[in-house]
Amino acid sequence: MKLVEEARKRIKECTVEDVQAKLTEGIQFHFIDVREDHEFLTNHAAGARHLGKGIIERDIETAIPDKNTPIILYCGGGYRSALVADTLQLMGYKSVLSLVGGIKALRDAGFPLERNINLEK
Repeated sequence: MKLVEEARKRIKECTVEDVQAKLTEGIQFHFIDVREDHEFLTNHAAGARHLGKGIIERDIETAIPDKNTPIILYCGGGYRSALVADTLQLMGYKSVLSLVGGIKALRDAGFPLERNINLEK
């Protein structure tokens, strides 16, 4: 938890309401699920792409080469995504947000979820 709290001092976070507002306004962003493969397959935010925390550093530059592109990351509860946001900023990504509350917050807000979609790598 100490690592997460330190990362949160260096990153920006957003809420489900922020995500919904961006979608309503037509603001383009990459919505990235950083959870484990089996978690993503169980359910994930509609339209989200999977790049798990264990591989995102390796694959992000191929998946999203423009380091100015807006990215919103989420995980199960907002901890892993905070760590990943910190790492992506160190890699030069300029517009990275971590979703507070993760998939739990999305589910609680009634955000549309999908399941059993093939993993994108």
